Amino acid sequence: MTEAPFGTLEVVEDEHILTERLAEHFVARASEAIAQRGYFHVALAGGSTPQAAYALLAREPFRSQLDWTAVHFYFGDERCVPPNHPDSNYRMVQDALFDSLGISQERIHRMHGEDPPESAALAYAELLRSKLGIAPRFDLILLGMGPDAHTASLFPGSPLPAADILVAARYISKLATWRLTLTPTVILNARSIVVAAAGQAKAEALAHAFDPHEQAEQYPIQILRRAVGDLAWLVDQRAASGISKI
Repeated sequence: MTEAPFGTLEVVEDEHILTERLAEHFVARASEAIAQRGYFHVALAGGSTPQAAYALLAREPFRSQLDWTAVHFYFGDERCVPPNHPDSNYRMVQDALFDSLGISQERIHRMHGEDPPESAALAYAELLRSKLGIAPRFDLILLGMGPDAHTASLFPGSPLPAADILVAARYISKLATWRLTLTPTVILNARSIVVAAAGQAKAEALAHAFDPHEQAEQYPIQILRRAVGDLAWLVDQRAASGISKI
């Protein structure tokens, strides 16, 4: 692990090892939070690498390393589809993690993608305030990064949400779909953020993430340089191939 221009950077050999490191990072942050505060509030990411990490967490040796009754699960973003839809982030995590661990629905705080987008965004913002306070602060936010440098559902070409907005409903023109997403106001306030990225397709986006010239509307991943808590980048060698020596 090395110091990066923004946060710390760990480059591993391949996606398999990356998945294991992401699961280890989850357990470490959760154990710290539970020891210090008695609970762990985490916002989950979609995508294949997080999905594989969730499946690991549901099995030994990770399964028995945490008091899962102290963990509260939220989502960093969601497609505007019903919870049983194949594209739903909630359904993906339910299949990979929640069902295997028998997580109580009382500790799963999903975005209601089946509701009208603007109403769903407002409702989730209110839920965050009720659970995490006026300025919601997660113990950990897991994030991915697209080849276009989007993160959560903050995509290039759209103005970043205003500072007083906690959850935004966004129509993504190139995907012809609505998404719900946490905004920079919430993401950047987290105690810890971890970004997982694997594959050659992510190399250019990761290079933009560390570019000293900020163009966050064009490369939304660059918002993370303003994070107030710990920021960790977990990437494989292919994703890291576009980074100059740090």
